[in-house]
Amino acid sequence: MKALIIEDEKPSARRLSRLLETRNIEVCQMLHSVAESIAWFNANTPPDLIFLDIQLSDGLSFEIFDQVAVRSPIIFTTAYDEYALQAFKLNSIDYLLKPIDEEELEAALTKYRTLGVNNAEVRIDFEDIRKLLVNPVEREYKNRFTARVGQHIKIIPTDEVECFYSENKGTYAATIEGRSYLLDTTLEQLEEELSPQQFFRVSRKFYVQVNHIADIIAYSNSRLKVKLNRFNEQEIIVSRERVKDFKLWLE
Repeated sequence: MKALIIEDEKPSARRLSRLLETRNIEVCQMLHSVAESIAWFNANTPPDLIFLDIQLSDGLSFEIFDQVAVRSPIIFTTAYDEYALQAFKLNSIDYLLKPIDEEELEAALTKYRTLGVNNAEVRIDFEDIRKLLVNPVEREYKNRFTARVGQHIKIIPTDEVECFYSENKGTYAATIEGRSYLLDTTLEQLEEELSPQQFFRVSRKFYVQVNHIADIIAYSNSRLKVKLNRFNEQEIIVSRERVKDFKLWLE
């Protein structure tokens, strides 16, 4: 199998390439922009499978398909974890949230192989996905959580949560009071419950709220350190793979 990676973050592209090569999948090329991808498709045989990022350095990757006809099956790689995921699912083999988890990658490849080469071609309505990215479907997000404190139940308004974090297999809400409360949920479940306008998952361990960020500091290995108004129990580091999307989210 030959795979093509279209991803503008070169460290992410190289990591995905290594993961694929350990699974005996040949990466025929790594492309990093719309213009570069259009030129490549015009000069090369289409691959068996495409891993496609949504946001490239010079525009949305959908612009590639305005210029060239591509019929290879696609697995989206995206940081738009709250936008149009159902559209990604319906219009592709699968989608993978960045940074890519090895088990999720394996599941997507298994799904591709199960569909078979003849059935893997998916009619992709890029315009439909583009519209959803620009105007995401309105949905309800949680505006409060509850936590048990002794014999009492504490009501925690979402606006008062500085961050959500995981520790020792538990998920906690750190509030503007300077306290942390154990919740009966996981960070993965929170993906469906938190407004992406307010919260961003900076790493596998932390969600932070934009209204409670006190400072953002350059950190080692092209990462960022986030300081909140009250929470100081642990360092909050934006993983290198999420730095670009974090900066876009701040805007």
